[in-house]
Amino acid sequence: MTHLYLIRHGEAVANVQPIVAGMKGDVGLTERGRSQAERLRERLARTGEIAADVLIASTLPRARQTAEIIQPALGLPIIFDDEVQELNIGEADGMSNADAWARYGRPDFDAEPLRPIAPGGESWGSFTLRVGRALTRITQEHAGKTIVVVCHGGVIDSSFIHFFQMPSMVLPATDFHTRNTSITHWERVDRRGGKLWRLNAYNDIEHLHGIGATESVRWEDTVAREYHP
Repeated sequence: MTHLYLIRHGEAVANVQPIVAGMKGDVGLTERGRSQAERLRERLARTGEIAADVLIASTLPRARQTAEIIQPALGLPIIFDDEVQELNIGEADGMSNADAWARYGRPDFDAEPLRPIAPGGESWGSFTLRVGRALTRITQEHAGKTIVVVCHGGVIDSSFIHFFQMPSMVLPATDFHTRNTSITHWERVDRRGGKLWRLNAYNDIEHLHGIGATESVRWEDTVAREYHP
């Protein structure tokens, strides 16, 4: 039986400031983000609910730091993997949202799902393709094991597209709201004469009760606030 646990990073500086954060713009977790990851570590150590065989993390600082905080509860070395990074934003990396949208145009994945945010970046379609390939590779390489991947909201959102075999070149008709340090649990099961993926949990943030779970500033909200004609 293969178990795949996808954990979103803790609250990052880029989640509360209007920064387009790739490797350059990502300066890691906020104080609350570290507290969220510490709460998750305490939960996992206390309950032993995830008997992990493999711990993988995105190489972006916010995910790397989250993985390093929870690592003692799992007792495993971290395998860093570029392919589970958030959507690559190319030349917009490190810019404010307002400056990036003024230079490259505001992203509109509903209307233009195949247009990158900025030169050198990914479109929605190329991002979901990359995530699908990464999840296939990881679950095949570690088949029959319990895998933990510390990653990003976009990666977790794309896991639904991948495992439910939804169209990947356009935005889904439903909206996801994946929380910081939430746990999403997929399980590979024998059903209907083959192997199918079952969703056992999504947005499990039991460990955050009492410390808050403020979410990232969405692009559409920052645009409305940052530039008025």
